[in-house]
Amino acid sequence: MKIALIQYNPVIGDFAGNIARITAWLNKARAAGCQLAVLPELAVSGYPPQDLLERPAFLDDHDRAFARLVATTRGIGVICGLVTRNPGAMGKPLHNSGVLFSDGNVLFITHKQLLPTYDVFDEARYFEPGRGNGTFRYQGLHLGLTICEDIWNDKSLFPRPLYATNPVAGMLAQAESPVDLLINLAASPFNLGKTGIRQKIFTNLCQRHHLPFLYVNQVGGQDSLIFDGDSVALDKNGQIAARAARFAEDLVVVDTDTWQGESHGAPGDAEQETAGVCAALVLGTRDYVRKCGFSKVVIGLSGGVDSALTAAIASQALGPKNVLGIALPSPYSSPESLEDAQQLARNLSIGFTVLPITGLFETFLSALAPVFAGAAKDVTEQNIQARIRGNLLMAIANKQGRLLLSTGNKSENAVGYCTLYGDMSGGLAVISDVPKQLVYALCRHINRDTEIIPWRTIDKPPSAELAPNQRDEDDLPPYPVLDAILAAYLEEHRSIEEIVAMGFDRPVVEDVVRRIRINEYKRKQAPLGLKVTTKAFGQGRRYPTAEGYREGILP
Repeated sequence: MKIALIQYNPVIGDFAGNIARITAWLNKARAAGCQLAVLPELAVSGYPPQDLLERPAFLDDHDRAFARLVATTRGIGVICGLVTRNPGAMGKPLHNSGVLFSDGNVLFITHKQLLPTYDVFDEARYFEPGRGNGTFRYQGLHLGLTICEDIWNDKSLFPRPLYATNPVAGMLAQAESPVDLLINLAASPFNLGKTGIRQKIFTNLCQRHHLPFLYVNQVGGQDSLIFDGDSVALDKNGQIAARAARFAEDLVVVDTDTWQGESHGAPGDAEQETAGVCAALVLGTRDYVRKCGFSKVVIGLSGGVDSALTAAIASQALGPKNVLGIALPSPYSSPESLEDAQQLARNLSIGFTVLPITGLFETFLSALAPVFAGAAKDVTEQNIQARIRGNLLMAIANKQGRLLLSTGNKSENAVGYCTLYGDMSGGLAVISDVPKQLVYALCRHINRDTEIIPWRTIDKPPSAELAPNQRDEDDLPPYPVLDAILAAYLEEHRSIEEIVAMGFDRPVVEDVVRRIRINEYKRKQAPLGLKVTTKAFGQGRRYPTAEGYREGILP
């Protein structure tokens, strides 16, 4: 049997659009001679629909859309994810389900058993876990269907399983006859390193149970999440027979008689992981801007690496004609920074305007002089400059119907090296989950064939240029040190003692942790950012703003 693996990019709640896109892909699968097509988790609604699931009208529209899809699909079997109602008298009212339908008839339905509640996931808030056997017969094959997290609880890979059950092992034990093929519908977001983890899970699954395996993942950006697709078919030995593209809608075909298929993608090495982050940010930016109803963006260009990288990503995502760069030089901006911003705009072929802020800054200082009398200059004057820029950029965004992209990186956001209502202004923080060292790696990746981001921008010492002769490292540890401490503390959850034992100076570690703690209030007010690491600021990191915990206080 020929099976189509279809990874498509839904818009949450756009039922008419989603059904139209699914139908178009099914037509392509049918034309390719496929007898069965497999789509991702919650393919009808898109993932994750969050509290829309609490709206009766949303659920009714979802059911009507699915009924229309079933009624109008002919000549091919379809397995897809959808929301279904829980008919039981107890428990959550919904299931996260997988269904098989063909020629107007629903032939089989099963429900997701393992509902994740860690990091960005909150499925137990809405869904009742499924129970029972997920196997069924179609076109002479005995198929076993699971949904995303259901394959992520094998104790041979995870020393501390999160759940008491292993749905795959349970399903195979309950099956009345041997299963021929395992299928997993997924909406699994991208983060650095996840490709390798998935591959271990898939290979182990095939080799442990001596079964071939199909994995079909959602693709596209959804708020802070980026789904990379990368759907695969593996034979019973865990060898890849077909692989879809990463970060793009795609359809690949695998023949279950020969276990031969197409491959439009490839697993990533270290360089490809950097390329993957770049592709993820481009996809996440494009989808967030367009799915929110915008087509054009504006960016403040400082002549530094962060704004340059953001502009390069936006240009790839939306096209140069839809990107406007604004340079806003202050009394402390170097001529070289303005030159670099202009050169970047020329290299990218984006719009570019210069709006000096010196006069406005002097007006602010004059207005505040009576209140500031007798007080020495400090960070307040620096923040005024940043807030003037934020106001001007927001005004341009409002007037021209653009979305303002903020340009702060993860290292700065972590320690509060950013200004509320200033450089934190915006509708999307494109690189807010990108540590500074990765910023440089991404810039070099963009320049791999020709100079796009001026090399002087990359090579010069980073500076906010809000005070004379200012350098970031005057106030922060060197970025290689800072990023290593941040990764250990934020992503690996290491204690201060453990980080010091890694070779870092205690006063530096304690100061970094202090800054993370006291700047939680800033991050709560920051624009939504795209997630590319295992732990991003935002919905997946839930820390109280008002708290009194300090490590090591008790003996």
